[in-house]
Amino acid sequence: MNKTVVAAALGECVHVAGVSNFLRLAEQAGWRTVFLGPAVPPEVLLEAARKEKAALVGVSYRLTPETGERLLGQFAEAASDLHAAGVRFAFAGTPPVAERAAKLGFFEKIFDGSEEPEHVLAYLKGLPAQAATEADYPQTTVARILWKAPYPILRHHFGLPTMEATIAGIEKIAEAGVLDLISLGTDQDAQENFFHPERQDPRRKGAGGVPVRTPDDFRALYRASRRGNFPLMRAYSGTDDFIRYAEVLVETIHNAWAAIPLFWFNQMDGRGPWDLEGSIREHQQVMAWYGERDIPVELNEPHHWGMRDAPDVVFVASAFLSAYNARKYGVRDYIAQMMFNSPPGTSDAMDLAKMLAVLEMIAPLAAPSWRGERDQAGEQDVFRIWKQTRIGLLSHPLDPDAARGHLAASTYLQMSLRPHIYHIVGHTEAHHAATAEDIIESVKIVRRAINNALGAPDMTQTPEVQARKEQLIDETRILLEAIREIAAPGVEDPWADAATLTKAVTLGLMDAPQLRNNPFGRGQIRTRIINGACEAVDEDGHPVPERVRVQSILARA
Repeated sequence: MNKTVVAAALGECVHVAGVSNFLRLAEQAGWRTVFLGPAVPPEVLLEAARKEKAALVGVSYRLTPETGERLLGQFAEAASDLHAAGVRFAFAGTPPVAERAAKLGFFEKIFDGSEEPEHVLAYLKGLPAQAATEADYPQTTVARILWKAPYPILRHHFGLPTMEATIAGIEKIAEAGVLDLISLGTDQDAQENFFHPERQDPRRKGAGGVPVRTPDDFRALYRASRRGNFPLMRAYSGTDDFIRYAEVLVETIHNAWAAIPLFWFNQMDGRGPWDLEGSIREHQQVMAWYGERDIPVELNEPHHWGMRDAPDVVFVASAFLSAYNARKYGVRDYIAQMMFNSPPGTSDAMDLAKMLAVLEMIAPLAAPSWRGERDQAGEQDVFRIWKQTRIGLLSHPLDPDAARGHLAASTYLQMSLRPHIYHIVGHTEAHHAATAEDIIESVKIVRRAINNALGAPDMTQTPEVQARKEQLIDETRILLEAIREIAAPGVEDPWADAATLTKAVTLGLMDAPQLRNNPFGRGQIRTRIINGACEAVDEDGHPVPERVRVQSILARA
């Protein structure tokens, strides 16, 4: 099939920025492009279309509407033979000119400048002009990622204190077509006591999210999303009755992917009834359950350490252990979440270095030869890593205008990693949980930042970023080796052994300042932001090399 597109600014119009952007997107969609430039006479454009055997002709005009209408009418008449032969024609111009062009009934697609580049890209990839059914939008995570590329799929957390308000908000978000995935924010009783109404406290109903109490509640929320761009839906894995809760989520909202911690959502952070070792075992079983069903899994793990002021090396180590355990317990599509601005004082350069260290540490897990494991059918097993980035939950300033700026700037930085998924944290979150209107506004900010960032220079290669990345990798390996050393005799795989992982916390290898007076964590580590990085320090505030910190802990063990 010939996939050539010829495009130009028509007549006396010299504005070609839009034409250039259109052809850039066409190349990403697999088209061969021919750019004729500004002020191209209609006969020259049509001659080129015939010579190149174009399947699509792009026409731009951004001057006076009346003049444009006459010119486009003449063009349409002269192009009637190509139109009859099946050549497609698309027009782009200012809204007044686009309105005149639409009246001609000649152009297959008309762009007036209000479209997001991802929508133009979808058109060039062959999405129906009036996509309006669920079949037009991929309904699994991986398919949606591939369909949306090179743009990341967009998600946002959403859950209001009542079912009615949440349903209405989901309907509004879906109709707006702004998110690819709605991440349900359920209240604590839904996560912990869904199957135990006797443990639910009516006084905290709706605290922290939507008070889902029955499978039908989940179904009602999902039905609300069946409109607009038909976004996917997902929810956290809960903090008790993990497998039963997973079954409900998959059956009711078709859980797009699971979000499971490794060390958290238990008695250590007060969010669940399990002790640390027991919850780790339960989380590993849930990973295996989702892996058996080929449902992607995210471990929402390292940012919990970062939010508690853990040093960067602990953040990176927890990210590696998360991916390692997902791989060990049968997950095929792993979503690596990387929360920037956590702790909030970290600099952009050190944030990038930390995330690059994470990606370099976990990349070998995706290699087909990793440990030579094979699935039940005898085929080499698969472990795909999908990158997800987000803003730090605690980093938004309270002032709404400053928060908008922070959202845009942090998004631009995060695009250096070319994420497959972008987790939007709305600019209002420091003040209140985002409403549908807040989310729609935040998405507009994020989309603009993403569009700009796709042409940005590569900030990951600066010397300071690369030097810090290498330092973090070296120190993380020291910490991981120490965790291996504390395993009990006979433990074959310490990094996936719940007892060993628990011991890493109780000894203080995995530690954070905010774990002081914790029933499991030590909270003895001190940290400070030094040159934009979060470092372990001694009583005088001087950095402590990881080898020294680890040796002192092992000497006391």
